[in-house]
Amino acid sequence: MRKTQQSDILAAIDVGTNAVRLELVRPLPDGSLETLHQERDPVRPGEGVFATGSIPREVADRLLSTLRRYSALCRRDGARLRAVATSAVREARNGAEIVRRAREEAGIELEVVSGREEARLICLGVLHGKPPNSRSLVLDIGGGSTEVAMAHGEHPSELWSVAVGAVRLTEMFGTSAKVPPARLALVRSYAAEAFREGLPKRFRHPSVALGSSGTINAVVGFAASKRRSATPKEIEKAVHELAGMGIEERRRHFDPGRAEIVIGGAVILEAAVRHLGLASVTSVDTGLRNGILVDMFRRGALAQRDDRSGAEGALALGRRFGFDERHAVHVAALAVTLFEDLAGLHGLPLSARRVLEAAAVVHDVGNAVSFHKHHKHTFYLVANADMPGFADRERELVATVARYHRRSTPDRGRADLAHLSTAELTSLRKLAALLRVANALDASHQQPVRELRAEQRDGAVALRLRLRAPADLELWDADREGQFFRAVFRKRLELVVRKG
Repeated sequence: MRKTQQSDILAAIDVGTNAVRLELVRPLPDGSLETLHQERDPVRPGEGVFATGSIPREVADRLLSTLRRYSALCRRDGARLRAVATSAVREARNGAEIVRRAREEAGIELEVVSGREEARLICLGVLHGKPPNSRSLVLDIGGGSTEVAMAHGEHPSELWSVAVGAVRLTEMFGTSAKVPPARLALVRSYAAEAFREGLPKRFRHPSVALGSSGTINAVVGFAASKRRSATPKEIEKAVHELAGMGIEERRRHFDPGRAEIVIGGAVILEAAVRHLGLASVTSVDTGLRNGILVDMFRRGALAQRDDRSGAEGALALGRRFGFDERHAVHVAALAVTLFEDLAGLHGLPLSARRVLEAAAVVHDVGNAVSFHKHHKHTFYLVANADMPGFADRERELVATVARYHRRSTPDRGRADLAHLSTAELTSLRKLAALLRVANALDASHQQPVRELRAEQRDGAVALRLRLRAPADLELWDADREGQFFRAVFRKRLELVVRKG
């Protein structure tokens, strides 16, 4: 790989159930992504998870060894990285331990995404560049779950995650060897039930689905004699043929790792096709990893243009709960001003700005439940809502910053913050401190502050306020919040007021 500037290279790591994958790309002027390097390691992170509930130590060690190597490759090329883990780590009892080891041993922040976020990224990867008026149905069979997405253009309109995957079925029913007819019938019944429980009985969708993932590519290629599209009858026939093969015979058609789980994948694809009443499935080469890269590229471009999509997603959520929009927008504007004017003090990345802005917009939505402890209600509502433009991890951070806009401060001893690393807690405390001051400056919800400027001087941060109306409550509240601000930034707050 040719070394370029850090901002030029994007990297995606996909910790799946069957394999771990790395891709590095360079964005081109036309908006496309040029692949620089790809790797796939059949680490099998999901090995044993669905039978025992945990990732065995030897599997975890294999995974961490791979992540350390991937991390070194990304550092070598100065790549901006996003690493995600799906159902295996998501469901493992020791998933948090894997995340901790990835951070400490490989220097990678491994994001355990929900099934819905996984489906969104797959949809984005498969449908990138589709015209807005097109309708698509996307399937992705993973090792532990199957993602289903309906989309208009390249944007998902409905997302589902069905708790059945190729590795899961293989481990549950022992389908790596020949599968007798009675056991095959049981496996088929289980897969059919999973789709009945995981998908609506009836919804409008195209009759042809786009199938992402190596499993669908393998099954469709086998069923349709190397063609890209397979019919229900061809898939059904493939299930019977594969079930009658021993492992050595299947290895003549597939790589060794795929040969062990392909019967489970074929049964799942057959169940999905039957449940959805599809005419055919067309396999594609893009998927989750591509979606991660497209998402990163767009977020970077939006940040460079100071795009407001994050705030718009937060506003849409606030309106759903009938919030005080004027107060929310004003507090967000004050918070962003503090963030930008004090960049040299807080040292946070630009990505933290959109988190702060969104948290400021939604900080009071908990009032829809009750004013009493509304900050706690805000956390629950935001953490469990859909916010366009925010990944699961970002949305949880937005919810946590908003939760600490009043009352208790986000200190290390709090049980709800015990999962955060020292760096994550430090960032949270900085964002919460800025939000608390911004919220205090509109304590009356009457927007008396016309203009705000913040500057550092002689061990203090001076807030220069231009007022349009009396602001006694705001000044008192901001002075009170100055205690936490000083604890976080080691700077006292000074309020400099000018009327008019």
